[in-house]
Amino acid sequence: MRSKPDTALLRQLPQVEEVLKSTAIQELASALPHEVLAEAVRGEIARLRAEILAGGKPAFTTAGIARRAAAAATGLTRPSLRRVINASGVIIHTNLGRSVLAPEAVEAVNDVITGYSTLEYDTEKMARGSRHAHCESLICALTGAEAAIAVNNNAAAVMMVLREFASGHEAIVSRGELVEIGGAFRIPDIMELSDAAMVEVGTTNKTHPRDYERAITPETAMLLKVHQSNYRMLGFTESVSIAELRRIADAANERNAMAGGEHILVYEDQGSGAFERLEVFGEYAEPTIAESLAAGADLVSFSGDKLLGGPQAGIIVGRKKLIDRLKANPMARALRLDKMTLAALEATMRV
Repeated sequence: MRSKPDTALLRQLPQVEEVLKSTAIQELASALPHEVLAEAVRGEIARLRAEILAGGKPAFTTAGIARRAAAAATGLTRPSLRRVINASGVIIHTNLGRSVLAPEAVEAVNDVITGYSTLEYDTEKMARGSRHAHCESLICALTGAEAAIAVNNNAAAVMMVLREFASGHEAIVSRGELVEIGGAFRIPDIMELSDAAMVEVGTTNKTHPRDYERAITPETAMLLKVHQSNYRMLGFTESVSIAELRRIADAANERNAMAGGEHILVYEDQGSGAFERLEVFGEYAEPTIAESLAAGADLVSFSGDKLLGGPQAGIIVGRKKLIDRLKANPMARALRLDKMTLAALEATMRV
């Protein structure tokens, strides 16, 4: 049973003006606005009042309240996001800022934020342009894709693809690829939010082509392959390649063309997104984005701030008619990149 508030203790709480006259606050009066200091004092008094009302008996003095309020107010003047030394041994550390931008990318960002830019203006046509055009040709040149679009992160890219092409329909995915990565990002949650019906196939350690083939129905819209981003299964394991998924989708699409079913896409969420084979650096073999597209993926999405070494972004590459649909999706505006990110991304790909 919660004890009753100590009304006598409540009456001992000082007035805001009394605390503002304390030495700890007065020392900051010339450096910080009065309202900032007053709000910090109100916050500290409110915290103590709430604790007392909850049955607590906190010890306090006017000077102590002033010191804590002064510390809180001073904290407002210091940047929360600041530079640190990464001594973790993890080069691309997602909690420590991810990839470090190249000097060329930093210079490009500075150039566009200190003046006007061609963000959405075509200087050749002297008319409104599209911000999607700034990076598309470079992305396509590096990946061999027909078209591309960049949004604000790869989670957004996954959501956008699922929402556009599998909403209200089935997306088949291996149980061994229902991953959770940092920040509690879970593939099943994203699929549910996108209104795609998730169809799990195979087992945790082994998924065969026949598992996909047996799961296909007239409502199947997508075969989804997800990169096991932050873990790896070794030993008695088996998964289905993009090339094999392409074969399965083509066979199903041929049947659907006669039966009137959904056209099935092959989509790979590649996560970090490798542009080069990583074995040369002593890493496990990973398919590159270009290899996944060449193997038959209709769409591939990946991060801009991991192996690419650029700013946070989610890049979707693939067939032009599919990318055009994504560009026309209302989510494309909600998830679009700002000029700073576009400048950094474009410059990174030119390095």
